[in-house]
Amino acid sequence: MKIDIEKIRREKPLAELLKFSIINLDKPSGPTSFSVSHYVKNLLGVNKTSHFGTLDPQVSGVLPIGISRACRLNDYFIAKDKTYVGIMRLHKEIKKEDLEKAISKFIGVIKQLPPVKSRVKRAIREREIKTFKILDMDGKDVLFETQVQAGTYIRKLCDDIGHEIGGAHMLELRRIQASIFNEKDSVNLYQLEEAFQDFKSGNDLELRKILIPAEIISTLYPVITIKKDVLKKCLAGSPIFQSFLSQNIQEGLKKGDKVMAFCEGRFVGCYNFLGLDDAVAKPEFVFN
Repeated sequence: MKIDIEKIRREKPLAELLKFSIINLDKPSGPTSFSVSHYVKNLLGVNKTSHFGTLDPQVSGVLPIGISRACRLNDYFIAKDKTYVGIMRLHKEIKKEDLEKAISKFIGVIKQLPPVKSRVKRAIREREIKTFKILDMDGKDVLFETQVQAGTYIRKLCDDIGHEIGGAHMLELRRIQASIFNEKDSVNLYQLEEAFQDFKSGNDLELRKILIPAEIISTLYPVITIKKDVLKKCLAGSPIFQSFLSQNIQEGLKKGDKVMAFCEGRFVGCYNFLGLDDAVAKPEFVFN
């Protein structure tokens, strides 16, 4: 089943959108991700916000902000790939082909130790570097674009590449994509403020364009749909049984896969797929 996100954006009352939506924010360089999220919370007057993937204060770019109940979906969005553009400063000038050779050693699954100042435990962990492209070189400055697994430290990656070529460090960084959220569709704080002021004046058109219905989670994970007469049972925490389904389950699902349950377009909750026996999915959480 395909969920019509644009229809939800157009037709859902704005008060309801503000209880379950996401803002694709373009974070400026300077403030922390937490302070930006807190600012959005106060501006919109909602009870809770959370950012989907921390950006260091000096790093700008895509910072999705979950609004109210959408905060529960943080882990489901944050675990997806990220794309960055940045400038790496070499400690000595080298040929492009020598740099590309050094970079090639870091494409694929690598082992990375988080920086000392990181908030996570400092233990070596594996992360996958999907791409690392040189866009331009100007002396010792290298403009690059890289797509990486969530949780990869780009500053550390630049430093590790530097160990192969006589030293390098990250000079600037901007995130241009996080999961399904990208730079071209993002809004800055000034645009958000202006849209909210229009809303207070009686025009909600621009704010509706900014608020992304959190039902968009259905584009990332498989969807199962249930009958309306069993909705109350599911909201009370019942597993989903074969008899609850209103449509056949898509092929290819494996035990343990995460699936999103909907009932007539309403988001019900996140589930673990069990198989095609009587109980097909158990809840991780539901919105009762």
